[in-house]
Amino acid sequence: MRDFTWHVFKQTGDIEAYLLYREMNDSNVQEVVEDGLLEDEAIRGDEE
Repeated sequence: MRDFTWHVFKQTGDIEAYLLYREMNDSNVQEVVEDGLLEDEAIRGDEE
């Protein structure tokens, strides 16, 4: 879906498509960060 919104923005210049792309991208980055933090906490929990 993210690639689709980028394609729409690239073809049309529609700012709404770009904002949706950015929102989806930022959301994805946040999920990756949270997943990484959860994995780090799980690893630290195993070591204690």
